Amino acid sequence: QAPRRAGLGRARSNLPARRPVVSWHMTGICAGRVVAITGAGRGLGRAHALAFAAAGAKVVVNDVGASLHGDGGDLSPAAEVVAEIVAQGGEAVVNGDDCSDWDGAGRLVAQAIEAFGGLDTLVCNAGIVRDRMLVNMSVDEWDAVMKVHLRGTFCPVRHAIDYWRGQHKAGTPRVARIVTTSSGAGLFGSVSQANYSAAKAGIATFTIVAAAELGRYGILANTIAPSARSRMTEEAFAEMMRAPTDGSFDRMDPANVSPLVVWLGSDACDITGRAFEIAGGELNVCDGWQHGIPIDKGDRYTPEELGAVVAELIGRAPAPAPVYGAG
Repeated sequence: QAPRRAGLGRARSNLPARRPVVSWHMTGICAGRVVAITGAGRGLGRAHALAFAAAGAKVVVNDVGASLHGDGGDLSPAAEVVAEIVAQGGEAVVNGDDCSDWDGAGRLVAQAIEAFGGLDTLVCNAGIVRDRMLVNMSVDEWDAVMKVHLRGTFCPVRHAIDYWRGQHKAGTPRVARIVTTSSGAGLFGSVSQANYSAAKAGIATFTIVAAAELGRYGILANTIAPSARSRMTEEAFAEMMRAPTDGSFDRMDPANVSPLVVWLGSDACDITGRAFEIAGGELNVCDGWQHGIPIDKGDRYTPEELGAVVAELIGRAPAPAPVYGAG
């Protein structure tokens, strides 16, 4: 287990007393569970951390405090989330490790175990954007997005699996849950976001594979494709993400997504290997790639005959969902 880093212990709140904005139930759906959330200093991650704490969980709030594009570092956003949780009577600690770094991800898992005696749920939420049309995208912009999204999912999941498998073999299994964060861009594509779309598609497939491999240990894994206000979406879709000023339902409030994440991260969840789209109060399960109805010639095709065969196959298939921003 990693030693406690300076300044990363249990936070003491110095926030002024105020009326709670959420109801904190120590007997909630996640009562007693230990949850680690990456990228939890702002946006969706912050909303998830507050929602898990409100549901009774002990929360490790991970965030390096980088800019939207992955530069710099500032632990104060994560510390503010922890202080808010503590002020409401919950339990939380700050973790400032880079979840895309192998050793940093290990320290994140170790801190959950050290601070709260174990780990039950891992929520992989951290991400950055480097939006660019393909004709202008650099290899550095590609690699930076892949690192945070894909390595930043794999590394903490891999360390969590080691812990959970050890507990399972010792006869003290945890009711373990993994929740990853894909995107509509990953499921359907998004113009000027080839790197982000590819990374998010990779996360969705990674989660399906994790669910298939880890079920034997009682570990369930699901992914979400949320549509909500964040630093990423406010920059790319400013008008769509703007909060209403007339008192109507704020469809893009990130807190709308968190109840699903809390349920998926609870021991009440009995679903694995699925992708859920959620926007405001609208929820659906995505089908993903499916095998189409085949045409089997029973022999090798010639290039000349394939045009007619493909046309028939396309005619049988449903139209694909449009790429965001296309046309």
